[in-house]
Amino acid sequence: MAPRKNFRNQAKKEVKPAAVVNKNGVKVEASVAASGGGFSGTKIFTWFMVLALLGVWSSVAVVWFDLVDYDNVIERAKEFRFNFSEVLQGKLSAYDADGDGDFDVEDAKVLLGLKERPVSVLLREAKEESAVKEPDAVPPPDDDVDGSQNTDVESEIQAAVPLPPISDDFIPDDSRDEATHPYEDENNAIDMKGELVEKAQPQQTLEESKQYKNQPGSPETKETENAEDQPKDKLKEKAKKKKPKLLNKFEKTIKTEIDAAEKLRKKGKVEEAVRAFETLVLQYPQSPRCRYGKALAEDGLAEKMLSNDMLQKAIGTYKEASELPNATPDLIKATLKKRAERQQFLGRMRGALATLEKLVQIFPEDMALKNDLGVAHLLIGDNNSAKRVYEEVLATAPSDGFAKVHYGFILKSENKIAESIPFLRDGLESGDPGTDDGRFYFHLGDALQRMGDDSAYKWYERGHQRGHFASVWQRSLYNVDGLKAQPWWTPKDTGYMDLVKTLERNWRIIRDEAQSVMDKTTGLFVPEEENLREKGEWGQFTLWQQGKKAGESCRSVPKTCGLLERYPEATGCKRGQIKFSVMQPGTHVWPHTGPTNCRLRMHLGLVIPKTGCKIRCTNDTRAWEEGKVLIFDDSFEHEVWQDADSYRLIFIVDVWHPELTQYQRQTLSPI
Repeated sequence: MAPRKNFRNQAKKEVKPAAVVNKNGVKVEASVAASGGGFSGTKIFTWFMVLALLGVWSSVAVVWFDLVDYDNVIERAKEFRFNFSEVLQGKLSAYDADGDGDFDVEDAKVLLGLKERPVSVLLREAKEESAVKEPDAVPPPDDDVDGSQNTDVESEIQAAVPLPPISDDFIPDDSRDEATHPYEDENNAIDMKGELVEKAQPQQTLEESKQYKNQPGSPETKETENAEDQPKDKLKEKAKKKKPKLLNKFEKTIKTEIDAAEKLRKKGKVEEAVRAFETLVLQYPQSPRCRYGKALAEDGLAEKMLSNDMLQKAIGTYKEASELPNATPDLIKATLKKRAERQQFLGRMRGALATLEKLVQIFPEDMALKNDLGVAHLLIGDNNSAKRVYEEVLATAPSDGFAKVHYGFILKSENKIAESIPFLRDGLESGDPGTDDGRFYFHLGDALQRMGDDSAYKWYERGHQRGHFASVWQRSLYNVDGLKAQPWWTPKDTGYMDLVKTLERNWRIIRDEAQSVMDKTTGLFVPEEENLREKGEWGQFTLWQQGKKAGESCRSVPKTCGLLERYPEATGCKRGQIKFSVMQPGTHVWPHTGPTNCRLRMHLGLVIPKTGCKIRCTNDTRAWEEGKVLIFDDSFEHEVWQDADSYRLIFIVDVWHPELTQYQRQTLSPI
């Protein structure tokens, strides 16, 4: 799973003039005395200007070890904003780029881009900027004060990536901007195969942010001072939105240094942030917050570099931060949650499971963490353990919508259709974070359809209105926007005329090979395993799956496979299959939709009884013919009946949607 990130624009930082102090520690005044020593004011002015200018230009010339190109120097002087008034006023220390207190050759190297600025200078400037802009940035060092720092909320949709990354707003340390996000349940859900898909976090409203600016004794908090008089649900909501405290007592005394390093990271200067936090970790090796900051900076650098190795380093640093003594509970929670998310991002599901189990042990009352643990079990295919976790959550918090939809999903996967409906329905109606996902609308509607309840289409319509389905009929979940959408297609519509002609001209060869492997003793045909049948028998023999040959299956039907080899639109379709399908009399396939709009499905009739076999796609029902190809988009709802007195045999060939580009066909993930 490759990272898919957006990076904030990095604003250029303007150098602020610093206070001017000479080497003897005496402050230089803005004006120079015009008398004394027997020299006139005009002479002092003239000599001072000459000496100062000589110092500047000679420093630049030395850097280049060559004759000075005065035109170039003048241009660079303009670029660095040298001006005569600053020279006369002794303000050259504003261009002290290396932090040694004066302007010399080393400073010129930095200004000319020949040398990097030291981390100490970057930290100093960040602290000076904080002091200039917000002189009251550092809160009093007591147990009840911990500031917060608000950052832009970035939303990202990462299909099949578990546990969305914890927002930067989860690391609030700066009291000057306290409008921050509280702990929230992540908007996660699982698809029909138990894969996790991330939903975007909603942005916080202005009204919500005002809640976090309340301080004891302020006008805004008068109502909270009488908490005993408030309803329990409101108290619970306020408790949920409590700001995380990430600094211990000692760290509050070095908060300015932490904030300075954090500024670099928040501005996207991740390389400098890593160096800054490494310096802090060396100075304060027992500081969990410094170590956590280092991990976050490494994480950001991993995203910038697209480096799994760097991300693994960050995962290790997260662990170190969580295990240091005197780490606050909120920091432990934030650190381990972030670690679990990044482990899952790398596909290390069992490692993430262990991290989440540790979190639940430390915070057994936190139902959101238990919900995450349930998802982690689902991701490794352990539905039984996930079911136990959600039963524990619902025993403690019976109205937890996230637990309900996931528990309903598990029941439905166990074919407990009627039992799954109330959990899926109540979970969706709760509106809790993580419940508004197409998979749950999909499974609730499907369960209702199987129970003969027409209210299924009400939920499909709601899912469509919420943006999860293209329409009430077309309910696929892995889609590419903008593709032509129609239930039935003609060969000419697809542009795959040559493939269709090849199938229809050679249908008897394909039929004979299929019949030769239909003997049940060979075991080549296997029962349909997607739980799509209401009743009857339905066997399949797969030749290609996800764009690859299925084992040694082509050895049994070499002529059929040979015919298809030259059609990459079929054999290379990573979101489709090529297979034989045999259906016995008395079989009914529930109304259902395929997983993606990126393919079309061809059905070649091989053995078709004269009556009793039909297929419906949306509200249009058709029948197969031997030697003819039917083409439909299986992302639309379709249903099959086999009420004949003998078996029906067809050949299914999935092909890429014709409007997909070659690049899309190469890069889309398999299904």
